[in-house]
Amino acid sequence: MKLRIPILILFLAFVAQSALPQEAGVPLGKDQVREGIGPTPGQVRVNPKDGLKYVWIPPGTFMMGCSPGDNECYDFEKPAHQVTITKGFWIGQTPVTVGAYKRFAGSPGRQMPGSGPPWFNPGWTYENLPMGDVSWYDAQDYCKWIGGRLPTEAEWEYAARGGSTEARYGPLGEIAWFSENSDRQTHAVALKRPNGFGLYDMLGNVAQWVNDWEDWDYYQNSPSQDPPGPAGDTYHVVRGGAFYRAARHVRVSMRDGSVPTIWVSTTGFRCAAKVVNP
Repeated sequence: MKLRIPILILFLAFVAQSALPQEAGVPLGKDQVREGIGPTPGQVRVNPKDGLKYVWIPPGTFMMGCSPGDNECYDFEKPAHQVTITKGFWIGQTPVTVGAYKRFAGSPGRQMPGSGPPWFNPGWTYENLPMGDVSWYDAQDYCKWIGGRLPTEAEWEYAARGGSTEARYGPLGEIAWFSENSDRQTHAVALKRPNGFGLYDMLGNVAQWVNDWEDWDYYQNSPSQDPPGPAGDTYHVVRGGAFYRAARHVRVSMRDGSVPTIWVSTTGFRCAAKVVNP
């Protein structure tokens, strides 16, 4: 009789575990939030595919667009509007690095960008620099390769703010490489201060592709929950500014756009993912 009680308890625990809900089409990994079980805000895991660190961003609500008191905003950053991100997600702690991209380029049918390395990284030697010279399509393919995707514009800004309502998540020179301190080139990732979520280089260094197409009027009627971005157009949105941009263009609400096929050393990316297994 003494042996039956522990066995019964184990059986009931198994049944209770099996009864937890599972999102259709998504494997229920231990890193997926469910019934209060899952990653904690700011938790870091290494993705085994590219070797980079990814940070868990919890669901939440924030004001997207022109920050309070920011008099440098353009019209396409307005109106400020409340957005709710209903599902947590993992996002790269840093932009994708040259070293990580080399892993991707070594997979069948892939190579380093045809435009060649920038002048400040001959032969792609410095692997801790952020990867540039990638098109939007290259970035999408990389993110799929690691089991993720590009973040939406709303996810990117929510993550970039890191809980702050300011135009920048700290003094610009302490958090970003931009025109006044970069010497017109990128720098190794994670040398500047992180934001409140523990993310580095959300501003400056390289600009970052997001998933959305560009529509400068989208804020006028975008949904308040998980905005997916507008229908296709000519350009994709780029966020975060870059090493050559002036201070006005290095703010969390600033929006840029670029042709998705273009390769330029100033534009890189970071990936988002639903699950990152250890």
